[in-house]
Amino acid sequence: MPNWAYEIAAGMEAGALVCGVDEVGRGPLAGPVLACAVILDPARVPKALQKRLDDSKKLSAALREEFAAALREIAVFSIAEASVAEIDEINILQATHLAMRRAVEGLAQKPAHALIDGNRAPKLFCPTTCVVGGDAKSLSIAAASILAKVERDKIMSQLSLAHTVYGWERNAGYGTTEHLAAIRTHGITPHHRQSFRPISENIMITC
Repeated sequence: MPNWAYEIAAGMEAGALVCGVDEVGRGPLAGPVLACAVILDPARVPKALQKRLDDSKKLSAALREEFAAALREIAVFSIAEASVAEIDEINILQATHLAMRRAVEGLAQKPAHALIDGNRAPKLFCPTTCVVGGDAKSLSIAAASILAKVERDKIMSQLSLAHTVYGWERNAGYGTTEHLAAIRTHGITPHHRQSFRPISENIMITC
């Protein structure tokens, strides 16, 4: 379960502001990639919440919503995105790093250190530590993963209202059987990532 070990190693107990950073949406065929940066004060995080926070992928949608609401009340956080156009222009890895950089730069308080989920860090104004599987190891990264996931799911549900056949409210833009079948039948939308092969092979109609 996530704990404070990485934050402590980064100087949190000595007073350094440490943020956790995670992204959501690298794999989908549609929609932006989002990143969230979170600074948590252990004194403000209830023990019960600390024990329940986890990688957003391991939580139900209802729990993610519950935890996100709690985190919004106690965390310093910033959510940012890189658009579909930016993904197609600079590739998904660079777009992910761009979203991460925007999220960290958007924090109301400037961190002294950033814990980055994964094995590659964006170029930031502060030192970074990469934590592979960080959303299951660091409480700050776990919080970032939850806030980013809830926000992106909301974005995809809103987009689905105008593009009902793709099931984005259920699949969040991932390449499910339903989504791929709809692409083959109806073509693509401006929200599809044309640099992704399943999309580039089906560019025939723009809804």
